[in-house]
Amino acid sequence: MPTVAIGVFEVEPRETAETVADALAAGYRHVDTAAAYGNEAEVGSGIASSGVDRAEIWVTTKVWLDDFEPRRLRRSAERSLRALGLDRIDLLLLHWPPQDASELRPALEELRRLREDGLIRELGVSNFPGYLLREAIATAPEVFADQVEYHPKLSQREVRGIAAEADLLVEAYAPLGGSASSVIDEPVLEEIAAAHDASPAQVALAWLAHQDRVVVLPRSTNPDRRRENLAALELDLTPEETARIDELSERRERNFDPPFAPDWRD
Repeated sequence: MPTVAIGVFEVEPRETAETVADALAAGYRHVDTAAAYGNEAEVGSGIASSGVDRAEIWVTTKVWLDDFEPRRLRRSAERSLRALGLDRIDLLLLHWPPQDASELRPALEELRRLREDGLIRELGVSNFPGYLLREAIATAPEVFADQVEYHPKLSQREVRGIAAEADLLVEAYAPLGGSASSVIDEPVLEEIAAAHDASPAQVALAWLAHQDRVVVLPRSTNPDRRRENLAALELDLTPEETARIDELSERRERNFDPPFAPDWRD
């Protein structure tokens, strides 16, 4: 899986195809979407118009909470495949932990069947804190990734520790904190950025991208910003700089906490 993806959460459908096509032209090879975003068809259009070989592109999408019942989950996956115009989804995630804990095992088992049937390449979860991630792995050791909010003001030490134990990936959504966040205004990031002739956003992304087993999912509808985000991979932070951001992340400032979110146990 490529380390940096173009995310399309809250990207309007009319902007999505161009965003995806341009991101692929810039060098991205990973696109992250979801059924709930309402723009899978436009993601598919962007992939098709980009001219990039499908085999080079990793596509992730997600199943919404209402569709975790096995038959509904399979229909959701099939709808996503049709909308995206693909024969196979590279990674299909459960978008949030189910409200009814008894739904988790059947949903994961259906994801396993989808994988066996060749409709998806890998299966995973999203927004699963450590204790729920362990439950998911106990049911489906094939869990490939957990996509969670992760940025320089919110550490994910427990999830990363489980990822190392279980050989899975952590996907960092809202790596700059999301649209309502002040992450990139933090003096620590600004000071480090000045030392590298980089932007605070690049410092934040580099801190994430150079961690073991971490994949970064920045979103931008600005072509220049998309290229700047991708270039963050070239930025090398010193151990001291990394330690300063590690300390900042222990503030545990969470920006995505809807009413149906799990108990984060922060």
